[in-house]
Amino acid sequence: MCQVCGCETTTSVLVDGVPLNPGGPASPYRPVQGQSLLHFGMGPAHAHAPGLSQEKMIRIERDILDKNNTYARSNREWLAQRQIFCVNLMSSPGSGKTTLLVNTLQRIQSRVPVAVVEGDQQTSQDAERIRATGVPAVQINTGKGCHLDAHMVGQSLQQLQLQPASLLFIENVGNLVCPAGFDLGEARKVVILSVTEGEDKPLKYPDMFHAADLMLLNKVDLLPYVSFDVARCMEMARRVNPALPILPVSATRGDGLQDWIDWLLAGVQGLRQGAPVESSGVPAA
Repeated sequence: MCQVCGCETTTSVLVDGVPLNPGGPASPYRPVQGQSLLHFGMGPAHAHAPGLSQEKMIRIERDILDKNNTYARSNREWLAQRQIFCVNLMSSPGSGKTTLLVNTLQRIQSRVPVAVVEGDQQTSQDAERIRATGVPAVQINTGKGCHLDAHMVGQSLQQLQLQPASLLFIENVGNLVCPAGFDLGEARKVVILSVTEGEDKPLKYPDMFHAADLMLLNKVDLLPYVSFDVARCMEMARRVNPALPILPVSATRGDGLQDWIDWLLAGVQGLRQGAPVESSGVPAA
């Protein structure tokens, strides 16, 4: 459980049929003989906080997530009524998320109305970069918060003059942990991983890749200059989420951006044609 926001998912993420949530009897994170490991994710709460019992941490987490999910349902209904396809972009800091978004907006804004909700702990620099493309953007600063929540997003929806049958991007705070556990009311979750980060990130941060509807492997133009095994990365991601689509892209050179844009436009078109939105936020096939 994050001591700032209280978030920590309780869903069971499996890798090769083994729970990745620490603390279970089959958990690969349990100490083994001869291995040095200090693991603070044991117990029912899968977390440790000084002065708090496991039971109290679970109650705090449930209260926070239940309240968030209420706001998320309201956001989802509001967006669905207006046929707005909402995409939650998540990644670690430095993945190229904002650069990818800017270059996406430059290519797509002539084809569909679009707007952006920007999330950062401080500054409005990213929102200013978005507005420079001619696309409206609202900046959310979370202070010490490590992710956006559904209430924050709901407030931003009231400020943006969103057009019906449009596209809305939410650029979440750079973090591969907490954003995975918070529903914002989006239609799709997209995780961005860059080749400068390391191919083992899906196993280190399984909840994020398990929650994602699409993975963008960014900065592929740098592959000749970094030690990164693309096939191994994809294999690890699909061990966590076997159905996860993966698109290699380069935000700067343009590789794969047309496939990404086609994916976005298909989502917009699906809502325009009346595709229902399930409770998870994913338009039904």
